[in-house]
Amino acid sequence: MEAEAATGSFFGAIGGFLVWVVENIALAFWNLGYALSHPMAWLDWLTWENTTEDKEAVMRFVYYGASVEFFFVVFTFFLAIFLAGLYSNRFLWGTVRVLEGLANTVGRFFAWAGLIMVLQQVMIVFMQRIFARPDISIGFGIPVQFDVSWFAEELKLYNAMVVALCLTYTFVQGGHVRVDLVYSAVSHRVKRMIDMFGSLFFMIPVATLIWMYAWFFMWRHLIVPKPSASDGLDRLLLKARAVRWNIETIGFSPNGFNAYFLFKILVSVMLALIFIQAWAFFYRSFLEWKEGEESAGKYLDQDQLEAGEEPYDHAEF
Repeated sequence: MEAEAATGSFFGAIGGFLVWVVENIALAFWNLGYALSHPMAWLDWLTWENTTEDKEAVMRFVYYGASVEFFFVVFTFFLAIFLAGLYSNRFLWGTVRVLEGLANTVGRFFAWAGLIMVLQQVMIVFMQRIFARPDISIGFGIPVQFDVSWFAEELKLYNAMVVALCLTYTFVQGGHVRVDLVYSAVSHRVKRMIDMFGSLFFMIPVATLIWMYAWFFMWRHLIVPKPSASDGLDRLLLKARAVRWNIETIGFSPNGFNAYFLFKILVSVMLALIFIQAWAFFYRSFLEWKEGEESAGKYLDQDQLEAGEEPYDHAEF
């Protein structure tokens, strides 16, 4: 009897979960429609005239940015694209090209931050060692002037840009390290099934979980009272009475870089790009599974080395 009761409760919990998912998918259409038809309820804070409506709008934006409602709106959009792709491979391939094109465009643009980082480091060395200057001024008329230590610490921001904004670009280019235990020994279709499983049950859930913490972590360095991931909408609206901007401008040294809130923003942007790339990878894997081995790498926009160039991917000692 106890075993039957445990089995019944287990299947009852699974059924309740499935009902909850279906209900939230159905409500996603209502939530999206309401948000689009009442934009000032959550975007009024962009004008920031320090009114009650502005303060409540920013708290709504903070809440919905990592809410169950927002997740199911995004998830429903993902399902709608996939269902349309079941009918039209051409439509789904177009979606893949757009999403991978976004990753490539962002990555190729911000990869130049590496060059800026090198040039700025050279400038710092010249200013310190040759001209013996304690600060650097850039610009005409009213120049931007900061201490040398400010520019030295700012180099970490360029490095963070390369890591956060070029991550999905590297994924598209096939540049990430992969630990292969069985992947290379299985057939094309099994590989695509592994890829679909990985994107659906690893990439998307992990990106979602980290986003929930990174979102509130970012806002805790932008406004006070500090929002919490455990706060409901009602509690955040109560906090809205006293909310004000308190952007983090504390450096590690007296004259050092003081815009560390940008790193928190980069974390959220990185996770959004990972989530989008998980979509693209799932769609591509499904299409390559459906169309067969001849479709492997179809429309894949990877950088090509010029004749005579060799990739330097490891060191030999």
